[in-house]
Amino acid sequence: MYRGVDGERSSSSGAPPHREGVSVMDGRVLGPIGFEVGGRKEVLGTRKEAELLALLVTSEGLSRSREEIIEILWPEEKDEKKRKDLINSVVRELRKRLGKEFVPHAGRTRRCTLLLPSGSFDYLRFLEGRRRAEGLPPSARFECLRVALGEWGSGEPLLGLLGPHFELLREKLRRERIDAVCELLRAAWEDRPGTFLLEEARKWFELFPENHHVFAYYLLAHEHQQMDKSLERTVAQWIERHGEPGEFLQTVIDRLRGEEPREGRSRFLSVPDQLPPEKRVPVGQEKLLGELVDLVEEAQSAGRGLILLLSGMAGVGKSTVALHLAHRLRGRFPDGALYGELNGHTDGASPADPEIILDGFLAALPPYPTVRSLEAKGKELRSALAHRSALIFLDNALNVKQVKELLPGTGACVAIVTSRNELGALYSWRGVHPRRVELLGDDDALRVLQENVAEKEWSNCAQAFAQLIRHCGNLPLALTVVGRRLAHRSANTIHALVKEMDEERRRLESLHLPEEELSVRVALNCSVRDLSAEAVLLLWQLAVHPGPGISWEAVMDLGMAAEEQHTDKALGELQRANLVELRSDRYRLHDLVRTFARHHLTPVSPEERDAVEAATLRQVMEHQLHNVRACDRVLDSQRALPIGDPEGVRVFSPEDPAQAMEWMDKEYETTRQCLELARRKEMDRYAWLLPTALVTYQWRRSLFRSMESDLREAAETAERAGASPVECAMVHRMLAGTQWRLSEFEKAAATLARAVLLSREDDSGSGRLSLARSLYALGITHRKKGEETAAEERLRQALDLYQELGEPVGEAMARNAIGVLHLDEGDCDQALQWCEGALQLIAQTADHSGQADVLFTLAKVRLARAEREEGIALYTEACAIYQAQECWTDEDKTRRLFAEVLVSAGRAEEAVRELERVLVLREQMDTDTNEIRDLLETLR
Repeated sequence: MYRGVDGERSSSSGAPPHREGVSVMDGRVLGPIGFEVGGRKEVLGTRKEAELLALLVTSEGLSRSREEIIEILWPEEKDEKKRKDLINSVVRELRKRLGKEFVPHAGRTRRCTLLLPSGSFDYLRFLEGRRRAEGLPPSARFECLRVALGEWGSGEPLLGLLGPHFELLREKLRRERIDAVCELLRAAWEDRPGTFLLEEARKWFELFPENHHVFAYYLLAHEHQQMDKSLERTVAQWIERHGEPGEFLQTVIDRLRGEEPREGRSRFLSVPDQLPPEKRVPVGQEKLLGELVDLVEEAQSAGRGLILLLSGMAGVGKSTVALHLAHRLRGRFPDGALYGELNGHTDGASPADPEIILDGFLAALPPYPTVRSLEAKGKELRSALAHRSALIFLDNALNVKQVKELLPGTGACVAIVTSRNELGALYSWRGVHPRRVELLGDDDALRVLQENVAEKEWSNCAQAFAQLIRHCGNLPLALTVVGRRLAHRSANTIHALVKEMDEERRRLESLHLPEEELSVRVALNCSVRDLSAEAVLLLWQLAVHPGPGISWEAVMDLGMAAEEQHTDKALGELQRANLVELRSDRYRLHDLVRTFARHHLTPVSPEERDAVEAATLRQVMEHQLHNVRACDRVLDSQRALPIGDPEGVRVFSPEDPAQAMEWMDKEYETTRQCLELARRKEMDRYAWLLPTALVTYQWRRSLFRSMESDLREAAETAERAGASPVECAMVHRMLAGTQWRLSEFEKAAATLARAVLLSREDDSGSGRLSLARSLYALGITHRKKGEETAAEERLRQALDLYQELGEPVGEAMARNAIGVLHLDEGDCDQALQWCEGALQLIAQTADHSGQADVLFTLAKVRLARAEREEGIALYTEACAIYQAQECWTDEDKTRRLFAEVLVSAGRAEEAVRELERVLVLREQMDTDTNEIRDLLETLR
């Protein structure tokens, strides 16, 4: 369905409607490319503006990415700057000609989009006319299609546009026109007005004499003559020119000759047409529908049948898509359409008996069989369909057993099957094409919500609409319910509904309209009712897990919270039922499935519920904590966290920092959600240990936005929960490190002063090591504040403690920091001595990040001593280590400075390579890239 800026469906009456504030437009692509707007007519001819306009008008949603447009309009151009200039120039020219109201700026979307008043282009009116014709009685369908075909002129579509893409597009438009012609002729024949069919058939046969279907209707228009010599001569001439007739055409020829139908074939007039009328037109499924139509066209061209298997979660719109597809394809099947409602997941109804459905099919396909068993009847059905071209629609199947005897065998029939279950046993069948019906995108979800809301409310309620889409999880059924509730209501009602749905416990009641047979809760309940007890329990446990994703190992650990649970088998059952989705090796629940499972499932008795929930929560937290700690241990081997050994959970063992960072990238959002859950449930152990285990990863990924508040709360929780002074000091140092990276040095100094006091409370070796680390951190913070004397005093105190404790990494870092102080004072010789000593120590350890820190300082020292080549070599080595360790922030800073050094050395090409890597890093960290882009433009 195409929709203009006013949100109304396009008119098929020819002239585009006018809306106040928007110019009237009448555009053409079904011929020479041009338009009339504001009383001004213009033909674009074959210019690039014409190609761009034609491309957008014939694209889904009137939109294309800039990259796609460039590849089509300038396939040979490889220079990025020229490509950018070319498309900008053509878009500007098209905007100038059409007006900025129709060609808006792309903004950050990198897409070119048209905002057109409804019915503003001939092709869009043609498509809308075909859509409106679907499901109408023959006479009304005929009239609708006649008007739609009137949009075509006598010439070729996309006239004058050259190139392989436009030739393919032109052929697609021709096929659409032919399909509409066949639909028109079928409607005329079904309505039996006589004259209409004769006139239309003669006209279209003159235009498309080679088309089998058009010629068949041309013959039917002369049915009253029987097959006289004139018609026989016409048939013979047609066969001589165009080859043997297809199935449909041969049936018509046989009929006109008065011959009996061939064995196993129905009479032409006696064809079933069992499809129910459409209740709703699917929104946002144009790409899927186009793909399915193409599959059918390809199969029919090859004389093959196929089975389209549509699956997806409850409420995603499988039946709506399938029924729309069936109506769209109906004209391609001269031997009729069969329909079976299988009630696999229907509230208040038992799954249909396939034998009853089968009896109905056979009754519509005489001769009637006398066999009695289900299997024998299935064979009779396959025999009856073997020489027919019929469409079979089996809706809402429960399992393979329910559908297998209802499917055609060999021949040219097409079956459409929908089910919430995957029906994986059918995948190995010949000609089966499984497809998953997906959730709607945000734009399409908005179209559903706005359909019944007055346009004047749209801009006032933009934020409310966005919240409603989020609460509905982009699920078509939920959006439809909300759309019904908003029908003809004011903005106040919309905001009230948002507030109502904000409360998770009430959300599914908000999505329940039993009087219209629309209910997300009922739909999900039907999905769950056939699950095993183990699968129901696991679904509830997955809902207890905070999400958004959960690994296979974490799912298996959940099973240990309940006795004798076969977790892997239950997980497979949930996947097949489309209640759990595997995406990017993480299992996910739709938000509404999670809400349903949390508040409407009772997998265990009330007496057991609290204990099972507590055990489940423990498994969730222990799994996440120990796995994050395993990664942190690889990233920072010096950090000691009081977590203990894992018990009853699977723990990943990364081989190197890159693997640890990759795991954390995938699990970061889940870990954040676990932390939030731990706080809500007052699980203090996890509320303070999870943030500390995350710190190294967050520093390396420059994720500072929430770190300070997380660690501040963790520090308070640790002290409240009775953590030792050394443990509390550690949390304060992490908090200060985050403040340091945010350049909040006053806060960091105050936080470290608290860490020093806590460390002094413990005089053991652990306490003295904590004190050394706290003094070191405080020393480098004093330097940042410009307090050099205090900085050196704290760093020398830390150095003494590290030496006393035999801590080479700590000693190296303290020496490196004292070397930096000497460099600040301009004493390069002392700086070199301190830093070289630090390098000798750190090189003997496994602390690669610390080694890179020392190399970075030494590089600056060498440059200060005018030893440029030595400095460049040290920078190169430090960058390589930071990259291998995935220390993005440190690598960013080092390469940025290194690029300046290379420029000063006249090595601009090498500087460009360094800055290109910095650009990649900043894009990954979602930080400002403008400075780097400007530098690169200068250097290139």
